[in-house]
Amino acid sequence: MRAAWYDATGPAREVIRTGEAPRPEPGPGEVLVRVHASGVNPSDTKRRAGWRNEPLAHPRIIPHSDGAGVIEALGVGVDEGRTGERVWLWNAQRGRASGTCAEYVALPQAQAVSLPEGTGFIEGACLGVPATTAHFAVLADGPLVGQTVLVQGGAGAVGDYAVQWAKRSGAHVIATVGSDAKATLARASGADAVVNRRTEDVVRRVLELTAGQGVDRIVEVDFGANLERDAALIKPNGVIASYSSTARPEPVFPYYPLAYKGVTLRLVQAYILPQPARALAIADIGEALCAGRLQHRIAGVFPLAETAAAHELQESGEAVGNVVVTIA
Repeated sequence: MRAAWYDATGPAREVIRTGEAPRPEPGPGEVLVRVHASGVNPSDTKRRAGWRNEPLAHPRIIPHSDGAGVIEALGVGVDEGRTGERVWLWNAQRGRASGTCAEYVALPQAQAVSLPEGTGFIEGACLGVPATTAHFAVLADGPLVGQTVLVQGGAGAVGDYAVQWAKRSGAHVIATVGSDAKATLARASGADAVVNRRTEDVVRRVLELTAGQGVDRIVEVDFGANLERDAALIKPNGVIASYSSTARPEPVFPYYPLAYKGVTLRLVQAYILPQPARALAIADIGEALCAGRLQHRIAGVFPLAETAAAHELQESGEAVGNVVVTIA
């Protein structure tokens, strides 16, 4: 089968290779999926780049945990009726050497979720990390009806889904963005108000929008970079749910400004969601897809041979939405 891989960390164009690799076989309880599309997440590019000096977990890695395709073969114990099923994939490369950036991937059957006919494979490749991360960050701490949610980075891959989940759940949604074009996209996804972090004082503007009250919850794209703003804007007993802290991986923590408000900090890691939260996210995603109520923002689509370029777009900070590699 054709695949992309790397056997050393470093810049994408220096370490990513494409060529022939052995086709996997499904083990007991596993399915073999013919991959049509493979989603590229920041965690994939950071791992490939050697971010935080993390060593390679395997001698050769076929990257990416998200994807979508069709089940072609079954391992022992899998219902024969799943052959030919269209599916979206999660955690395909978690703890494994081989992910979705290949013509075939074998993985536990629970990690291949039915993909409704109305959703394409490219869109299906965006669900494993972005949509489930957003779902957990927005909904893990109770009902949202009547609450105000601030989504930092509301036009990003996770942020866009977060805006949608929050709005669908009855919240008043404020999104921060980095450009007027991104502001238009955030509004199209359901944001009630948008703040341009490059041209406006975020704290001042959000307080104006909330009559000085602040927000009940914050979905945070870069915890360290925005921590002071978040501390100023979160209401007493509010929740800050952060899924990344790229700019400052080890931020200085302002304990008392948060402690005096009784703030809950939730660090969201999509790869290890609690099983009930995973099940709820999968169910809600399925329902939203069937009803046509979940939009998918695609920043770029690349063929397998240009996997390095896909990684570069993801790393550039200019991607508005999800980056996908097409396989089949």
